[in-house]
Amino acid sequence: MDILFLLIPLSVILVLVILGGLWWAIYSGQFEDIEAEGERILHED
Repeated sequence: MDILFLLIPLSVILVLVILGGLWWAIYSGQFEDIEAEGERILHED
């Protein structure tokens, strides 16, 4: 039972870190033009 006092806050912190990383990726332009990157790899010489 004591382990829950450790695991619950750690899981909340982990969720916040994941959401923060997703927020950063969205607002820094990581998902702006997904198709162009796939085509760039195929047409690269």
